[in-house]
Amino acid sequence: MANVSVITVFVLSGFNETVNHRSIIFFLSLLCYCTILLVNVSLIVIIILDNSLHEPMYILLCAFCMNGLYGTTGFYPKFLWDLLSPVHVISYSGCLVQALVLYSFVCSDLSILAVMAYDRYLAICRPLEYHSVMSKNRVTKLAFFSWLIPFCIIATNIYLTSRVKLCSLHIDKLFCVNWSIVQLACFPEETAINGIGANITIIIYVLHGLFIVWSYLYLIKTCISSLENRAKFMQTCVPHLTSLFTFIFTVLFDVIALRLASKNFPQMLLNFMLIEFLIIPPIMNPLIYGFKLTKIRNKISGVVYFQMNLRNKRKLLINHLKF
Repeated sequence: MANVSVITVFVLSGFNETVNHRSIIFFLSLLCYCTILLVNVSLIVIIILDNSLHEPMYILLCAFCMNGLYGTTGFYPKFLWDLLSPVHVISYSGCLVQALVLYSFVCSDLSILAVMAYDRYLAICRPLEYHSVMSKNRVTKLAFFSWLIPFCIIATNIYLTSRVKLCSLHIDKLFCVNWSIVQLACFPEETAINGIGANITIIIYVLHGLFIVWSYLYLIKTCISSLENRAKFMQTCVPHLTSLFTFIFTVLFDVIALRLASKNFPQMLLNFMLIEFLIIPPIMNPLIYGFKLTKIRNKISGVVYFQMNLRNKRKLLINHLKF
C-alpha cells in the first residue's frame, strides 16, 4: 500500500520509440494540428456568420467540428510538448482529464452522427413534419446533449477509475487511456465495477451505431424508388456516410492496436494506429462537408473569389500609383 501514495505522475513509455525521429514527428504533428484548427475553425465561422446556414444540418455540422477541436486539443498540445521534452510524464489528475476528453470526444462524435442520421431520416422520409420536429431550438438542444451525455457517461467511468489503488506508473502509450490506467491496479478484483461500467458504455454506443445503420438502410430503401430522393440522398447523406465509415475505420484500428499492444508489433506502427482517430476524422470531416454540401462549397468559393479579387484590385492600385 505504501507504493500507492507515491504515484502522482505517470510515465508515457510509448514515446521511447520516437527519440530518433522526434524532429520529423514534431513537424508533421504540428502541421496536422494546424490543419485541423484551420479547416474546423473556418467551417464553424462560415456557419455561424452566414444566416442562410442556420439550418439543422449545418448546426449539427458546426457541433461536429467543435467536438473535433475539443478532442484534438486534449491530445496535440501535450503530445507536441512531450516530443520536445526529454521526460515524458503526465500528472495523475492530468491523465484522468486527458482520458475523459478523448473518450468523450469519440462518444460525442457517434452521438452527433446518430442525430445527423435522424435529421436526414426526417428530411427525406417525413419532409412535411421536418421543420416542426427539427426546429433550431430543438436541434441546438440535441447538439448540446450529444456532447453533455457522453461527457457524463465517461466522467462516471473516470470517477470509478480514480477510486482504484494503483501500483505502477508506466503507461505504454502516447496518451492516457482509461483501461490502461485500470490495468495498473494493485488489486485486480477491485476493477470489476470498472469492467461493468465499460461494458455498459460499449452497449450504449453499439446501440447508437445500430440506430445509424438502420436509419441509412431505411433511407437507401426509401430513396431507390424516387429520383428526387436519390438526388437528395447523394447530396446530403453521402458526407454523413463518409464520416461514419471514417469513424468506424479509425476506431477499429484503435481497438486492433490495443489488442496487439502486448504482442511483438513495432511500437511506431502501434502508436500510429492508436492516434489515427485524432488525425483522420478531424481533418477529413470538414473537408468532406466543405466540398460536398453545395451551400458551404459556394460560400467558400465566394470567400476565395472575394480575396483574389481584392488582391488584384490592390495590385492594380499599386501599379497605378507607381505611374
